[in-house]
Amino acid sequence: MTELIGEAGMGAGIGAALAVIAAGIGIGTIGASMCSAISKTKDPKVRKEIISTGLVGSALIEGVCLFAIVVAMLIGSSISQ
Repeated sequence: MTELIGEAGMGAGIGAALAVIAAGIGIGTIGASMCSAISKTKDPKVRKEIISTGLVGSALIEGVCLFAIVVAMLIGSSISQ
């Protein structure tokens, strides 16, 4: 039984780590695209729109990441009980 608890904890940890890595890649991609788009435009209205859209996208990715971490931890804790 102790092997199952260890495997469940390891699986939850790997799942949480993958969620964080994927969120970091996604937010980094959004940031790079925002910087590229902002440097190519001269219109201040477009710059504000690019920034606000990028921030909303980053917030959505962050929310999904937090949800995935919570689910991974719940799965790990429910198997160990």
